[in-house]
Amino acid sequence: MSSPALNTEKGLYEIWELQQFEHELFTVSGEKVTVYDKGERFNDLAGPDYKNAKLKIGNFNLAGDIEIDKDFSNWKTHGHNINSKYNGVILHICLFNKLNQSYVYSKEGRKIPTLCLSSYLKNDKIKQLTEETFEKDNGNLVFKCSDYNSSIAIKIKENILKEKGLLRYNKKCKRLFERLKELAFIKELQINEPKISYDLNENFNKKNFTADDFNDSIIWQQQIYEMIFEALGYSQNKNPMMKLAQFVNLEFLKKFCHEKDFLNIIESTLFNVAGIIPKKLINDEEINNYINEINSYWDNIKRIYDGEQINEIEWYFFKLRPQNFPTIRIAGGARLAKMILDENDFVSKILKVFSEVNNPKVLVNILRSMFVIKSEGFWKYHYAFNQPANSEINFFVGISRADEILANVVFPFLSVYFDVFGKKDLSRKVLQIYGMFEQKTENKIVHDVSKNLGLEFLAKKTLYSQGMIELFRNYCSKNRCLECEIGKMVF
Repeated sequence: MSSPALNTEKGLYEIWELQQFEHELFTVSGEKVTVYDKGERFNDLAGPDYKNAKLKIGNFNLAGDIEIDKDFSNWKTHGHNINSKYNGVILHICLFNKLNQSYVYSKEGRKIPTLCLSSYLKNDKIKQLTEETFEKDNGNLVFKCSDYNSSIAIKIKENILKEKGLLRYNKKCKRLFERLKELAFIKELQINEPKISYDLNENFNKKNFTADDFNDSIIWQQQIYEMIFEALGYSQNKNPMMKLAQFVNLEFLKKFCHEKDFLNIIESTLFNVAGIIPKKLINDEEINNYINEINSYWDNIKRIYDGEQINEIEWYFFKLRPQNFPTIRIAGGARLAKMILDENDFVSKILKVFSEVNNPKVLVNILRSMFVIKSEGFWKYHYAFNQPANSEINFFVGISRADEILANVVFPFLSVYFDVFGKKDLSRKVLQIYGMFEQKTENKIVHDVSKNLGLEFLAKKTLYSQGMIELFRNYCSKNRCLECEIGKMVF
């Protein structure tokens, strides 16, 4: 049974995500809060509740994290004030704030404004926040509609999931296009990537983008590079992996693409900017030789690198399978970055294959093979800088992860590309292939939702499995049964 505190916070997450406030939001100190992007829920391990939020607080546009607590005092009692993982928080949200305090403080001493939600909620809503959402049976979720949804025809449930799957897909395309516009705008102004503040100016918000704004191939290369890195990070490390691709952008790496040891330069840059190279030598000659080698490259690279570096505490290794350690994923990402930059324009190759190959099975196999990366070198025999592998690592990026990249990166990327340039036939072809695509990976949410709906036969079909995830995250997990199409039929 979940604790009341945990249930309260789940309810607060729902309130924040729905953004259905009757009045404008203000911090305790009286600054108006405008929400451009509520952020992405980050619920896997210790850290802020939401990442990559974009807000305007007072007169300042900010990008960063959001932490939501039941009580204002939880900021200290939970140790957020002494935890570097919370240094990127731009807004602290709480339900109760007895002393009406205006700010909390990060570990580095920065004032973080507080928003108290009780001022915007009715009393009956506050009481509802401790209700249980669903039970568990032997580790599997048991949904409230489990005993009733069998009365709904299979085809109807299929159609609901298909609709949710397309909705989720379109959300990914929209997010991709918004980032693409940022990249085009940054490129046009010849400015560096915004760092701490979300400082794209008003001209960006007013600009009407046309296809001509997206003619530069480096914009598309950077877009797919960032998305691939995010996908390689899984849920635990997707945010630092995305940051890494933005800090070490392709414009910077292009400066070295004619060097014979280009891959070593990419690896050195990525691992150093990631901040995960040991500061002290290790009692292992092979490991020390590798560290010395990539550091020798970095001695020259850092003279012209003027970007940020990631704090090593942002990376998660704990409870991960060694094969999924960020070190292995960065090694794979380095090779994909090299492919994007020096293999006759990797993006053009993807577009060409998709345009010319009409057999769906052959097309998927070709695309999948483009993202499978075999292991080599130091990382063929090591999981981390201080951890040799028990046996050889066969792949940096295997078939199952390549499938994830196709589903979450390549297909949305192709949809946006063909839509931008008005290639409607190819855009329809993307959706056709996506609708047929099947993945080999297992997902706990998909397993439980498909079982409860009696639709296990759809669990491997990407369009439907994505619909299950969309259904779970927006309805089942938020106790919104009476707003769900299935719930409306059975309750």
